[in-house]
Amino acid sequence: MADTMRLDRFLWFARIVKTRSYAQDMAIDGHLRLDGRVIDRAAAPVKVGSVLTFATHRGDIRAIRVLALPARRGPPVEARACYEDLALANVSQQARDD
Repeated sequence: MADTMRLDRFLWFARIVKTRSYAQDMAIDGHLRLDGRVIDRAAAPVKVGSVLTFATHRGDIRAIRVLALPARRGPPVEARACYEDLALANVSQQARDD
């Protein structure tokens, strides 16, 4: 298995976006950050440990950490195992600290 994957392909395989063309548009329009850098191309390489930040269609900011590179666009449960939602991780950590 490869060490990297195209950004648009990862977003589609991980079911973060509905279509690969939508992922490509997000990247080309500069709406994605990869490890803090603004991305302007859909072919940017994503690897395990990368952090993706983007705005959702509702305007919320979402940050995810790549845990695995999916081999296919599988069922939602399989897709969610490929990334960690960092906002949820921070909420869980705060709940443990309180």
